[in-house]
Amino acid sequence: MFPAPGHCLSTFRVKVGLLGRGRGHSEGVKGAMGGSDARFGVRTVLALMSLTLVAIPFGLVLFLVQDKWSPLLSADNGLRDGLHRFTTEHPWFAGVMRFLSTVGSAPVYFVVFAVVTGWLLYRRLPRLAAFAVVAEVGGAVLNQVVKTLVHRARPIVVDPVAHFSGMSFPSGHAQSAVVSYSFLLLVFLPAMSISWRRIAAGVAVVMVLGIGVSRVALSAHYASDVLAGYILGAAWVIAMTATFSAWRRERGRNGVRPSEGLAPEDAARLTPAALPEPRPAADRESAADATRPGSGDSRQ
Repeated sequence: MFPAPGHCLSTFRVKVGLLGRGRGHSEGVKGAMGGSDARFGVRTVLALMSLTLVAIPFGLVLFLVQDKWSPLLSADNGLRDGLHRFTTEHPWFAGVMRFLSTVGSAPVYFVVFAVVTGWLLYRRLPRLAAFAVVAEVGGAVLNQVVKTLVHRARPIVVDPVAHFSGMSFPSGHAQSAVVSYSFLLLVFLPAMSISWRRIAAGVAVVMVLGIGVSRVALSAHYASDVLAGYILGAAWVIAMTATFSAWRRERGRNGVRPSEGLAPEDAARLTPAALPEPRPAADRESAADATRPGSGDSRQ
């Protein structure tokens, strides 16, 4: 027996409909992937443009240093002598500068990032841990390579406050400060509220600037060395952040938004407990009034 013509026609229509829906779904997936690839391409180009814009000032400073441009040398020598004189005449300032220089030294960063890496591994965030190690170690290696190639001697002053060895350009302390504080912010921003993010960013800016000033005040670097360290550190941060963003895109996640940190979805794993919101001044005064003797209700 043969199936009825009506039955064959309905079966054919069902198959054609399924095939059409399958093709539509496939085209939709391809369109979504194409849109994702396009967005990734745009972000990659923007990251490369940002890196180029940061690298241009570094190349300019390097060229002026190598060319021994007289206005730059005059500014370097003037800041060196002025800050050195102020430092030697004010012991308290010299102590603050030594402290900031020590805080920004490689051994301190090694201990900090060893603790941070261990914490990230403990919280089962191996990719963030690996990223922190590569970013910090890679930045240090990059600084040593550039110092070896440029081979600029350190400043020489009469009656130095401290003694340093090695080359001068660019400042390793300045570069490491930019790299280290930037990556600490990028890693832990997801675990912070908006108020704490502002506080952390402010502290980071103050520390980066303070460490840079300390290197000039202690006659460890010229001001142009510190400026070059800042620029090279910023370029390294941009390059590593773009690399991490590309890795996230390959695994189907959103790219990195610096304002949200490297991995916003891992906020719960980055801290054992949420940080309390900083209380406004009015609330603190109210709490202080409540703790004063006689401020509560008196009962007989």
